[in-house]
Amino acid sequence: MRVLSASVFAAALVLTSSIVQAQAPATRVRGTVEKLEGAALTVRTPSGEAVAVALAPGYSVGGVVRASVGEIKKGSFVGVGARPQADGTLLAVQVLIFPEAMRGTGEGHRAWGVLPDSTMTNATVADTVSRVDGANLVLTYPGGEQKVMITPDANIIMAAPAEVSELSPGAQVAFTATRQSGGGLLANRVTIAKQGAQLPL
Repeated sequence: MRVLSASVFAAALVLTSSIVQAQAPATRVRGTVEKLEGAALTVRTPSGEAVAVALAPGYSVGGVVRASVGEIKKGSFVGVGARPQADGTLLAVQVLIFPEAMRGTGEGHRAWGVLPDSTMTNATVADTVSRVDGANLVLTYPGGEQKVMITPDANIIMAAPAEVSELSPGAQVAFTATRQSGGGLLANRVTIAKQGAQLPL
């Protein structure tokens, strides 16, 4: 069985935006598995479209599980996709808690190609202040820091192993596929939302 370790998957998840930009043309697919026949995967998107995707030889799967604000500790290494606010702070849209083995992966602050006018910050939590409705974080990385507000609307997840057998009908999945010369889509990695987790963007 092909299993993508939590550490490797975390790196792949956070670096998705750079991968997408480097492998044009590419398509981001999110939705529900309808069927998997051999290496042919069919996914039903939220708009109702059935998308057929070929899975590349040696493709891998990885999972994400839901996490909470309380699991973001001082000293944690996180990846935060966010929208800049007028006061210079960031409003978190998605937070990935990295496994310790991937500390330092993609460290820094940059544009996030997944959403318009958004940023991705991979950094260490230097300070965290809990609130009734979330938390305020100070993230530090070489050469800078960012102040982040997390509200209940943020998708907080952490990486987890997954198996190909979990690509069963009804599974929630997300992946980036490349358009082939014949017009079909090809994917080499699939992310599965487990235990009620919300799919990563």
